[in-house]
Amino acid sequence: MRPRSSDSQTEAGRSKRHAGADNSAGAQTKTGAKNKAGDGPDLIDAINQVFAEFELAYHNQYHKAYADQDRLILAKKYWLECLKDFHPMQLVTAARRLVKSQDFLPTISAMIRVCEQTSDLFGLPSERDAYTEACRAPAPKALHKWSHPAVYFAGKATDWFLLASEPEEKVYPLFCWNYRQLCERVIRGEELELPVTQALEDSPSRPLSYEERQARLKDLRSSLDV
Repeated sequence: MRPRSSDSQTEAGRSKRHAGADNSAGAQTKTGAKNKAGDGPDLIDAINQVFAEFELAYHNQYHKAYADQDRLILAKKYWLECLKDFHPMQLVTAARRLVKSQDFLPTISAMIRVCEQTSDLFGLPSERDAYTEACRAPAPKALHKWSHPAVYFAGKATDWFLLASEPEEKVYPLFCWNYRQLCERVIRGEELELPVTQALEDSPSRPLSYEERQARLKDLRSSLDV
């Protein structure tokens, strides 16, 4: 087994030797990919945490794949570039799910597949659950108590009539495409608001009687001098 240096490889990029490398990697990320909520790691911290998870879970494989600090820094930069469109918490959660289910050091493609299944972190139902809810929601749609506004807007974008009349094999892919776009917006920090509906009157107006209608008509004629 290769002897380890005094500095852990999971801290690569934080040492003086590689400080510039991590900073340059961070400068390449998109603003929208940062954790706007401030309730978790940013992208660079998330990538470091992902690699720390992998080092603990796949020790021998990990040190064989990243035999020196330079290779580790390059790998982190590459992963950061490939995964920059995901929220930091998605990366951390996906890494933990992978180490619990996969025997070998994960690839970027495996990471992306799991990240795409972490919408529950943001209160978003799965595509199947969202589709079922959109199909079963009664009219008026805006008054339904939606599990998430993204489901309502995905149904609206797909068209409620199509959801109710077309076979699933035709409309489900269209709904999923619309829903994914909305989920990406939510994950990046956008807040979707359902339309405000006017409340119904507690005591609806009663129809006027014949005598009342005649009286109002008389007043109208008097005001018009006819």
